[in-house]
Amino acid sequence: MKSFLKYTLASLLALVLFVVVSTIISLVSLAGMMATDGMTASVKENTVLRINLGGVLGEQSQDMPFASLLGGKQESVPGLQTLTEAIKRAKANKKVKGIYLENAVLSGTPATVQELREALVEFKKSGKFIIAYSDNYSQSGYYISSVADKIMLNPEGMIDWHGLASELMFFKDALAKVGVKMQVFKVGTFKSAVEPFTSTEMSEANREQVTSYLNGIWQQMLADVSTSRNISIDKLNTMADEYVGLHPASYTVDANLADTLTYMDGVKAYLKGKMGLDEDKSLTFISPQEMATAEVPEYKEEEDEIAIYYAVGDIVQSANGMSSGNSPQIVGEKVIDDLRALREDDDVKAVVLRVNSGGGSAYASEQIWREVELLKAEKPVVVSMGGMAASGGYYISSGANKIFAEPTTLTGSIGIFGMIPEASELVTQKIGVKFDVVKTNALSDMGSMSRPMNEEEGALMQAMVERGYETFTGRVAMGRKMPIEKVKEIAEGRVWTGKQAKDLGLVDQLGNLEAAIKAAAKLAKVEKYNTTNYPAPQPWFQTLLNDKKSGYLDAEMRNMLGEYYTTFSLIRNIRLQDRLQMRLPFEPNIH
Repeated sequence: MKSFLKYTLASLLALVLFVVVSTIISLVSLAGMMATDGMTASVKENTVLRINLGGVLGEQSQDMPFASLLGGKQESVPGLQTLTEAIKRAKANKKVKGIYLENAVLSGTPATVQELREALVEFKKSGKFIIAYSDNYSQSGYYISSVADKIMLNPEGMIDWHGLASELMFFKDALAKVGVKMQVFKVGTFKSAVEPFTSTEMSEANREQVTSYLNGIWQQMLADVSTSRNISIDKLNTMADEYVGLHPASYTVDANLADTLTYMDGVKAYLKGKMGLDEDKSLTFISPQEMATAEVPEYKEEEDEIAIYYAVGDIVQSANGMSSGNSPQIVGEKVIDDLRALREDDDVKAVVLRVNSGGGSAYASEQIWREVELLKAEKPVVVSMGGMAASGGYYISSGANKIFAEPTTLTGSIGIFGMIPEASELVTQKIGVKFDVVKTNALSDMGSMSRPMNEEEGALMQAMVERGYETFTGRVAMGRKMPIEKVKEIAEGRVWTGKQAKDLGLVDQLGNLEAAIKAAAKLAKVEKYNTTNYPAPQPWFQTLLNDKKSGYLDAEMRNMLGEYYTTFSLIRNIRLQDRLQMRLPFEPNIH
């Protein structure tokens, strides 16, 4: 017995000591990381900016502090904002001699990928080199890497070049098996957000719009790669038909998609030769995160400011728990407060609203639209559209002084719908729950789980949807200074590419965020200014304190499900959504 107590106490003491030591180490690490957070990075002579093109390219960087607790490491996944800033600073910094692109298996929306590629094209004007190497290139990764002076591929690797497809998922039959169906109310022939829940295949209208914007995006990619690699568009299409990724690596060199086949040691030797380094010398790399915080030569703090406000994700009225972990949201209440603060800040001379959203709550979209109108009355507002600015995303953009979009941005989708699950069969027949009701008025039990909506209730819902559509098209007509009849001709919930939207008058100019910033400065009549990003991203330690580990798990789930993530998220949160939705007809799933 004494031995048992002895060993038990010893074990407890060891456990306590372990916890104490671990806590001290964690606190020291935390203090160190907090001390280095926000510091300006230094750049050494003969440095190469090293960009890893792996993962999913989002709008802004995302800290994942819980990664280290779940088998990974604490890191920040660089977003478009960080990457473009790093490339711009690398171009201006004489100590940076070039860019090295690696692990080019990236995925992202076509417009987001295109904007990163444009930043690299601009960098090349400096005369500095860009070298790309990857064991395998995804199609988006290759599209970006095609700007490089030299494209290198592993001898056993592949370049994925196969064209574009958009595959939709339909849940009607699956829901029917458990006794659930959707009660749908909509306006717009092309407003097909509800189709996955009410049909088993695309409608002809939906197929028409998908075909149109998919071909538009592909033609842009073909033209860009053709220019960079000096390969005819016809040949690029022929190779896509042959599915290049299934051919030997040597095929890509013969077809001029790649310049040479080599292993990693060959890449390092080539870079050393490019830098004029001896074989025994080491290459000096800098990460995008470090480069984005590096000191800018001859930088001067100006009094005037152009604010860049990021509106990214689903549009919701309040942070109601619908967000999946760290998935971004455009929270109406917060955006309104933030825009009001920018309106009242005398140092802010203009605001660039960076929109990357497929829409969401109709009510929240209207409230944000109103705040943009108030802001515009005080100072210029320019919209820069990212991967998508559709439905509610277009609604909040429509009143701006000027709208910029990438040619491959998905926008428009001017329409509205309501979708309410009806699970009475599941509840009353399959589960066996019985209901009885007493009510004072005819529609007191509207929305009850025990029955579907009746004809009168359905008519009221449809009328509310139609009023929302009239408001939406009216806002667009006013903001774009177009007759309401013309707006309705190009509305109907139809999705357009940025290029198509410009031709239709829904967008003013094709261009990236940088172009939108310059336009905002011109409208504000300021020549010297600084730019500031809003809302300020949370530092990693704040994320650690505020967020649950589900944020990291959600990021991993997003990487695993890829283009299907948003659809599953929509199903999970559908009962929490506002009744009226201004949302992209479906997750495009372009791959």
